[in-house]
Amino acid sequence: MLKPGHTPEAVDVVAVRRHSSAPSGETTVVRLIGLLPAGWSCTTPEVSSDRVRLSIELGGRTDRETVCRAVREVLADTALRGWIQED
Repeated sequence: MLKPGHTPEAVDVVAVRRHSSAPSGETTVVRLIGLLPAGWSCTTPEVSSDRVRLSIELGGRTDRETVCRAVREVLADTALRGWIQED
């Protein structure tokens, strides 16, 4: 449970479209969130046609490396072909 005024630590994840034939950011954010592990919490995403930004809360077994690895694996899905994780 969160304490009043407490902001959980989070990692920002940015994906960018590298091919014009790839799905739009609006479609990609839905697919990206849907393919991430159940139970992960993220803020309202920032989405444009060529860029998606998510802030995923850390905690328990979820650390920065775990989040980055999971996002890389999700972006390798054929439904997200043409999108890459920005460093």
